[in-house]
Amino acid sequence: MSESFDVLVVGGGINGAGIARDAAGRGLSVCLCEQDDLAAHTSSASTKLIHGGLRYLQQGEFALVRKALNERETLRRLAPHLILPTRFVLPHARHLRPAWMLRAGLWLYDHLGHANPHFPRSQRIDLQRDRSGAALQPAYRTGFTYADARVNDARLVVLNALDAHQRGADIRTRTRCEQLIRHHDHWWAVLRTANGDVQRIRARCVVNASGPWAGAVLERAGLDAPLGVRLVQGSHLVVPRLFAHDSAYLFQQPDQRVVFAIPFEQDFTLIGTTDTDYDGDPAQVQPRADDQTYLLEAVNRFVRVPVRAADIVWRYSGVRPLLADHHRDASRVTRDYRLELDTAGAPLLSVLGGKLTTYRALAEDALGRLSPALPEMGAAWTAGGPPLPGGDGGTAAEVAEALQRDHPRLPPALLQRLASSYGTRAVGLLAGAQTLDALGQDHGGGLYDRELDYLIAHEWARTADDVLWRRSHLGLRVDAAQREALAATLQARVSMP
Repeated sequence: MSESFDVLVVGGGINGAGIARDAAGRGLSVCLCEQDDLAAHTSSASTKLIHGGLRYLQQGEFALVRKALNERETLRRLAPHLILPTRFVLPHARHLRPAWMLRAGLWLYDHLGHANPHFPRSQRIDLQRDRSGAALQPAYRTGFTYADARVNDARLVVLNALDAHQRGADIRTRTRCEQLIRHHDHWWAVLRTANGDVQRIRARCVVNASGPWAGAVLERAGLDAPLGVRLVQGSHLVVPRLFAHDSAYLFQQPDQRVVFAIPFEQDFTLIGTTDTDYDGDPAQVQPRADDQTYLLEAVNRFVRVPVRAADIVWRYSGVRPLLADHHRDASRVTRDYRLELDTAGAPLLSVLGGKLTTYRALAEDALGRLSPALPEMGAAWTAGGPPLPGGDGGTAAEVAEALQRDHPRLPPALLQRLASSYGTRAVGLLAGAQTLDALGQDHGGGLYDRELDYLIAHEWARTADDVLWRRSHLGLRVDAAQREALAATLQARVSMP
């Protein structure tokens, strides 16, 4: 027996999850299918920033930067426990750009977005006096600061999917869309689960939000692959913490690119990213040796204590489906998005390009494009709507303080991590637990049974990688034996769809 939906969303990355949430909140029946885990690929492999994109100003992308800067505050309000406003330090390298040019760019960055106390205006600083200068080579004497935000990208995807599910959406992970059959007023979709079961559903509209797989999905619908999409690989390195403060750095490079060094998971620093054209299987992308060399050289131009390859504790890479333009250099390709609506029969909307920061605006635009085919849908609501799940208790620090009052015998570091991951949903996760013993077995890194059971029951976690690298970054804190033991535990506790 088949099921019927208003909208089938193919792809469980940030854009797909955001569109599913928006559509469900407008009263539409929604099914989202994802061939792997939520955020399994591009959407868990970003630089983990919610930002306007300072470097896009030099490419003249003022509209994109303005949109992203305004979305930055909207997203902070929607998930204050997950999105952390951060001061960024830009050391002045005199041989690369004059100071007046940097100051002019930062002034423009300040004024393209709405004034906001969470994101203060830029300023010039003396690196010999500011504590951020201690980690830098003595030659860098002057710098500038500006404000943006950090985020756990994969958790942002999960929260959107969870909100969509709470609003009635059917979220099907590890379910591949194998075929799309078009009729005048509906689609038939053939879906296959990880265990081989075949599902057949009917949908009035299809949204192709499959990122690097957008062309493959269109081919399954008997349509031509999208024109003007360019796959670009971005690689990142994680090393032990390089500096004893919570500011991040933006390092200018001689090739006009920039590299970030960002506080990450309390004890680490995230370094990224690269921009390299990619033509392989997006699911198999791995950091290249020359990408690693580039990032190490980039950060070592600035830091006082050199970073070595032996310091790297994690490498990851993702493939971004960007809009092809005239630029030969992949780093200069636009991060804006395009929505292509095919109405030669039942509607099919393809999402091309985009960046993490603008996903909510993209979803709103996507539903606007589909509104003629779905006239009964409600009005746009996500900009001023309620926060994402767990976001109703304020910042992670505020949630952690409340958790500590209710659970005084639990370690503050554990409560802080749970607050920054789950917000107020940590209250239910910890209900009645006053000691570590009450949380059950520790599977390593502070991952207790109580949290693991929550992730299985409520967040579609099925494998060790789901838990250790997407629902958390506890993979940085467990050893190989603990990973293998966790994989066996999950295999015993869950069944694949």
